[in-house]
Order: sequence, then C-alpha cells, then structure tokens
Amino acid sequence: MASPRKLIVLISGSGTNLQALIDALNTPRLPNATISLVLSNRKAAYGLTRAAQADPPIRTASLALQPYLKSNPGKTRDDYDAEVAKIVLNEEPDIVVLAGWMHILGDKFLEPLEQVKSEEGSARKAIPVINLHPALPGAFDGAHAIERAFEAFQKGEIDSGGVMVHRVIKEVDRGEPVIVREVPIEKGESIEAFEERLHKVEHEIIVQATAMVLDEVNPVSS
Repeated sequence: MASPRKLIVLISGSGTNLQALIDALNTPRLPNATISLVLSNRKAAYGLTRAAQADPPIRTASLALQPYLKSNPGKTRDDYDAEVAKIVLNEEPDIVVLAGWMHILGDKFLEPLEQVKSEEGSARKAIPVINLHPALPGAFDGAHAIERAFEAFQKGEIDSGGVMVHRVIKEVDRGEPVIVREVPIEKGESIEAFEERLHKVEHEIIVQATAMVLDEVNPVSS
C-alpha cells in the first residue's frame, strides 16, 4: 500500500475543525491520510489536547508570536513566519491545512513552500496551503467574519452568510476558493444559533476541500 498522505494542521483554538479532520482520516472521506503534526500559535489551545488524545496520538507543537519575539531579540514577525515554514517543511507534508489559525502568514511563510526541492535538488511541486474562512468570497475578509455577517443581516444588507475553504495567498482570504457554501441566516435567530449551523457546514467542507486538494497533489492510487 502507498505511504499515507501527510497533512499538517495549524490551529489557534478549540480545534473542532481539526476534530472533523481527525474523524475523517482513513475513511472514504479522507482515505490513506495521516496528520503528522498539529501546530498551534497558542500554547493553551485545546486543539493540542484533541490531537494528543487521538487514537493513535498525533504529535503537537506550539510556537506563539510574542514569546518567540521576546526570546529572540531583534527578530521580526517575518522571522516568525519563516520559522513556521521551517517547521512545516521539516515534516514534508502533502498539504497544510489552516483550521482556525488566527495569524496572518506572509511571504516568508508562503515562499519557502512554493520553492520546495527534492533531495536530489530538483524542483518539486509546491506544498498547497488551504484555509477555512467563515464567509463567502470577498464578503468579510479577516477577523470576526461571523459577527460582521450577522450584523449586516440585521441591517438588511445581506440575506445569508457562508463558509469557504480557499487557497492561501498573500492577500488575506483572497485566494482561489476550493469549496464555497452559502449558509442562510434565519429571521429572528440568535447569532449563537447561526454560528452553530455555520460550524456544522465548516466541519463538512474542511474535510471535502482537504480531500480534493490532496487528490490533486497525491492521488490515492499513486
């Protein structure tokens, strides 16, 4: 059987979308796949506990921006991004999945993944990076997208929110969408109810999009 296809998952919080990926591993939804590392930019993120308690346990690591800068005088946010890239490249993954990773990654992260070389020194395909974002393309880029969408609905500016998984580029939440799903906001519902319905859709499409991109770079039959 071919070697398992390797994912690295980057998180910042409770890890419910990470859990969706863990639950899908080696099922028809995400066949012949393994998560080799879960990396968090918050040491206390519960997603790290989810990974450690998985069966089999998944290796974890954390690298927070401010402690990194404090312990490395003279280093910058770009240096931090480069260090995250180094951690990722060391795993030699097929794909990087940002599942609630609350840190904008710049060129110093993206460029090394676009210029990966094989052991023989020849160029190989870039490592794709995808991100889950709780909004429709171009609607609510950046942070607090759910709250901003709900507020816009209350003002009568929109009828629905949505979720997408997109390819990561330098421009925040502007990469090519892999999967887009509209999530209507129901009149009179609370933001908590809307958010709960939206999260269920997130759990579905993060698995679907990961499988789609994995199949592009490393098909199961290979």
